[in-house]
Amino acid sequence: MHYAPPPPRFLSRTGLALATALLAGSGLAFAADIAAVRVQAPAHAAWASADAVVEAVRDTTVASQVPGAVVQLLVRAGDRVQAGQALVHLDAQAAQQNTAASVAQAEAARTHARIAEKELARQRQLFAKQYISQAGLERAQAQYDAAQAQVRAAQAQAQAASAQSGFYVVRAPYAGVVSEVPVALGDMAAPGRPLVRVYDPRALRITATTSQALVQALAQNLGTAGQAAIELPGTGRIAIEARQIQRLPTVDSATHTMQLRADLPAGLEGAAPGMFARLWLPGAGMAAALPAVPASAVVRRAEMTGVYVLDAQNHPRLRQVRLGRTLPAAEGAAPQIEVLSGLRDGERVALDPQAAAQVR
Repeated sequence: MHYAPPPPRFLSRTGLALATALLAGSGLAFAADIAAVRVQAPAHAAWASADAVVEAVRDTTVASQVPGAVVQLLVRAGDRVQAGQALVHLDAQAAQQNTAASVAQAEAARTHARIAEKELARQRQLFAKQYISQAGLERAQAQYDAAQAQVRAAQAQAQAASAQSGFYVVRAPYAGVVSEVPVALGDMAAPGRPLVRVYDPRALRITATTSQALVQALAQNLGTAGQAAIELPGTGRIAIEARQIQRLPTVDSATHTMQLRADLPAGLEGAAPGMFARLWLPGAGMAAALPAVPASAVVRRAEMTGVYVLDAQNHPRLRQVRLGRTLPAAEGAAPQIEVLSGLRDGERVALDPQAAAQVR
């Protein structure tokens, strides 16, 4: 007696819908529902980067114009100062005494001038009555003129001494931030010796150093309406126009490098002189760009970095890849990461790694 298997049972529409709902509730996903993107090089030209440093457009080292001991330090590194604010006081005792002596000499000269003026008036009266000769009147006029000249010289000397006394108070040239105070109390200041360093945080820029060959390759994009970017730690990338980049007209003869400058937006938080930065440039005329994938498609598990690649049956397979740089993205667009190895142009990558991991 042979056993006959039961005929196959087909699920009704209601049963099929119920099974689908159960599968969905279990967290499993269908391969056909996985959103994917085809791997290809970015539509724009390759990007080139150059290391840069943040600088202040106005960065001033304030020095003394006169010698003297430092008797007061009124600021510390990090303090914000206003234009004309006192920063350092030098010992001005000798200068004050010179000023007092010059003022006294000016007062004595004015006294002699008043006496000479009265004498000239008397000589004129005598000359009108013909009691003295013309020569006597001329001598009195010459004495009066000499006294007036002495007054002017003494006043100028007193003003110079007073102005020099002001040099013993070192003041801020503009509103800014104190970045360095390289002296201490009791140090002897001399003309030209740095006392305080101040910079203006409202106007910052970056200066990038790059090869001469790269600058020449990028020359057709600099000064045009193309896009470039500035990258700062902690602030991400800042899109700028290529025409905002300034190329300095000198080349370092030892390293054959050139410098590029670009202004940072005003009021940028977290930026300070000396900070590391990177300038991203459109690399027209350079080698073709590497394939890139959206940053959201990358899976990181311990020491493994990979992406889910869809095979011919639209089934996701986890594949290890080696990533490169994160490319600048246009405003509102998702960032992309270069893939150095592990992917080929034309392969499809799942955009949602979590959904791809649920496919069985």
